Amino acid sequence: MAQGKMKVKSKVPSGAKSKVKKAKGKAVTKRINAPVKSKTKAQAVERNKMKATVTKMVNAAAEQQLRALAKDTPQLSEAQKRVASAPTAPAPAK
Repeated sequence: MAQGKMKVKSKVPSGAKSKVKKAKGKAVTKRINAPVKSKTKAQAVERNKMKATVTKMVNAAAEQQLRALAKDTPQLSEAQKRVASAPTAPAPAK
């Protein structure tokens, strides 16, 4: 003997809106801020060589300027010479 109530399909009210099916998106999405890959490895290597060359040139120029400034500084005064030649630590007493 069957138990339970007979299932009956319900009717949708006339004022109800039908569901709108949403389109599925892509399975893999791209990051907006993803880094851009270089075109070729050769271009990347050449770019790095150029950066290294520029860095070396800038460092060499800065070093030359600092050496020129160091040579042009005035000589030490007598008081500065005495301070420079003074012993740094007192001699231990016996």
